[in-house]
Amino acid sequence: MSTEILAKPLTGRVAVVTGASSGIGEAAAEHLAGLGARVAVLARRADRLGELVSRIERNGGTALAVAVDVTDAAAVRSAAGRVAAELGDADLLFNNAGVMLPAPIEELATDQWQRQIDLNITGLMNVIGAFTPQLVRAAGERGVADMINTSSIAAQNIFPNFAVYSGTKAYVTHLSRHLRAELGARNVRVSALEPGIVGTELQSHVTDEGALAWLAGSKETMEWLTPRDIAETVGFIATLPPRVNLQQVTIMPTGQPS
Repeated sequence: MSTEILAKPLTGRVAVVTGASSGIGEAAAEHLAGLGARVAVLARRADRLGELVSRIERNGGTALAVAVDVTDAAAVRSAAGRVAAELGDADLLFNNAGVMLPAPIEELATDQWQRQIDLNITGLMNVIGAFTPQLVRAAGERGVADMINTSSIAAQNIFPNFAVYSGTKAYVTHLSRHLRAELGARNVRVSALEPGIVGTELQSHVTDEGALAWLAGSKETMEWLTPRDIAETVGFIATLPPRVNLQQVTIMPTGQPS
């Protein structure tokens, strides 16, 4: 086996990363490119995607920026077509786009409820619908493909005022289990990642004072995970032997009790 293959085990693979303009998605795109994958980075902020592609290319990688809102099904289908045309069929899909907007249910923040449902569930389904045919084709040609979905520890544990967000992430985890059963026979592995607290822009979207106080307190008492921690986990999953599927991976800060 050549040194190049050992150093870059994803050489020849095509990765798609959503929510790639910051945080976990940005770190994952850079890490997967460093492992040899050709990477398509999807998000709304074209300027941030352009900067990310430039960094990947400066480091010897290959990347394609596709500015797209994942809640727009037609735009996502168009993006999938562009990825196939310019890089080839995707065989690694990292569904990472999402938003967290906790608030007491009695506040009736219905616009925030809908935003979380639209992005965390509908956006996820738009991407899965657009790219699953590519994953299946690529698995047939290359032996394996991966769909890795970002869920949250909130899918399993109870956090007051996080009901809607937690519900959307429980959907992600349960959907992933079903898709693994459905697609495994086609050599498409499906994994749900359930991180605890990760330091990203996600916290900057929070407006609820109680949630902000809880987050600030937690940051003082423990070291949060970093986007790089999650990115390296994505790379680990994707480089496992084709016979191995990690169905569900919980990644917690050492100091976070639940």
